[in-house]
Parts: sequence; structure tokens; C-alpha cells
Amino acid sequence: METVPLGRTGLVVNKIAFGALPIQRVGMEEAKRILHRAVDAGINFIDTARGYTDSEEKLGAALEPPMRRQLVLATKAKSADGEALMQSLHASLKTLRTEYVDILQVHNPQQMPAPDDGSGRYEALLEARRAGKIRFIGLTAHSVELAIQAARSALYDTIQFPFSYLSSGRDLEVPAICRDADVGFLAMKGLAGGLIRNIPAAFAFMRGHDNVLPLWGIQKMEELEEFLALGAAPSVWDAAMEASVEKDRQELGGEFCRGCAYCMPCPLEIDISLVARMALFLGRQPLQRVVEECGAKMAVAADCAQCGECRPRCPYGLDTPELVRKNTEFYQDYIRCHGVG
Repeated sequence: METVPLGRTGLVVNKIAFGALPIQRVGMEEAKRILHRAVDAGINFIDTARGYTDSEEKLGAALEPPMRRQLVLATKAKSADGEALMQSLHASLKTLRTEYVDILQVHNPQQMPAPDDGSGRYEALLEARRAGKIRFIGLTAHSVELAIQAARSALYDTIQFPFSYLSSGRDLEVPAICRDADVGFLAMKGLAGGLIRNIPAAFAFMRGHDNVLPLWGIQKMEELEEFLALGAAPSVWDAAMEASVEKDRQELGGEFCRGCAYCMPCPLEIDISLVARMALFLGRQPLQRVVEECGAKMAVAADCAQCGECRPRCPYGLDTPELVRKNTEFYQDYIRCHGVG
């Protein structure tokens, strides 16, 4: 398995990293089975967050002390001040059943925590590091400006940011900026929130960036096995793959919902991040399966009141109420035309 250095941390980890958000969706025993297989196969970086419901709990149950010592474990704390950040960290340590985490990441802040900014967050991070509760300090961002600011600040050891073969513009500059600043780069959304279906191409794209650590979100054993197989026999970026990727870029590129879910919750319990991408999902997955899995949620979306509460929460500046309206109408017309539902 190939490795990637994480900037000035001195950590060198296997290029396939385990994104633990999706194991929220499987039972405890299945989560443990998947995690044990991953570690046994050589995966040694796992990323989670306090906000991922029971993800930390499952990791804590699965990663017993001998296995824990083989791993670089990263989690995230979302907080408004230093006291809340420390409370979040202590809860994570208890749930993960560990005395420390290798990387604690400030989880998608609106502004970059810095010394003397009045929030006490950065001071709390330094205190946690002095106490041996964390080894390195990271930050996650969906804003390219915030990611670049943090990378260049010399305050953060790692930056986590969305990065895939659908990335464009300044987003593509972030790994190079991190390299220049000797900061580790963790790539979230390597499959663009499920829109990318060409896994070999996504894997080959990441291999072309030697300082990028992709965090592959895994919830099924077959998904894990596919990544492990690609690690053993990596896909090659050739003309056919480039053509396939270019087709995806033409169809999916530009301003699209990444499925980060920061626009939620909705007062009417609409699954905005699903609905806002429905037109992109249709035609890329079997229609009957989409209807069976998403039909009830799309029915709720028809009640959208266009209140606009979700709009200012979108880190990409998308008009989320309009995306909900357009995608709901598209879905209804699509299934009507195909006689499904």
C-alpha cells in the first residue's frame, strides 16, 4: 500500500484512509467487522467526529488497545469557545476509549480560531496538546478561503477540505498551498458526496497528488474490499479514464450540492442535501432503487415552504431553497414520464 506524509507532523500513513462517518448507518457488530478488516489489511488512519452520532462509539468498541496503537486517529470538535471545545474533546476520548487522539480538528468553523481572538478555542487546543490529550492540531473547512488562510497561518498541522476530480478553480490549489506550508492535506468528499461512481478513476486521481490523503467514506465490506483491491493493483490514469472523467466533469461540474448537510436541519425535516442532488442521481442509479430508497423523502420535499433558513448555512453560497424546488419538480416529472412510483 502506498504512503503519504502529513506535512510537518512527521506522520507517514497509508494512502487509503478510513472515513468513519458512514459507519453510523450500520450496526455495531458490522462496524467492528469492517474496522477490523481495514486495520488487518494495513489501513492506519481513521477519521471521525464528535458530531457523527455513534461513529466514535463504534470505533471505541472496535479498536482495542493493541490495535489502537497501530493507528493515527483523528476526530473533530465543533464549538464556539474553548470550554466547549475541551468538553467535546473529553467526551470524544471517553467514547473512543483512548487517552489521546493524534489529530483534533476544529470542525468547519465560520472563522479560523487563532490566539487572542477572544474565543479561547486555540488556547484550548494548545492546552490539550501540552496535556498529551492531542498530538496535532487540524482544521476542517468547506470554504476555500478559510482553508487557504488556515494553511498559511502556521497555526494548523493539517487541513481537511473537499477534493475530488470534480474540483475546479481555487479548490485545486489547496493541496499545493498545504505542501508549500508543510501542512498535511486530508481530502474529504473524494466521491463528491456519492455523485462520483467511477471509483477506479477517483482512486487514480488521488494517486496523482502525492501529498493528498483521501478519506474514503466506508459503510459496507464490499466498499472496503474495492479500495483494498485498488491499493494492491492501482488503476492507471490513461486516455480512456481521462475521457470518462471529462464526461463526468461536463455533467456534474460547476455549482452542485456536495452533500455536506450544513444547511440542515430543516424545520419541515426535508433532507435538503439529498433533494438538492436528486437530478444528478437520476440516470446514474437504477430508477426503481432511487424511488424505493428516496421516494418518501422526496414526498416530504414537496412541502418546502421556501422559508430560506437553509440558504445562509450553505458554505458554497448555493440557493438551497431553489435547488430543493427545482429538484423536486424534476423528480416528479421524471418518475411520471417513466411510469414509476
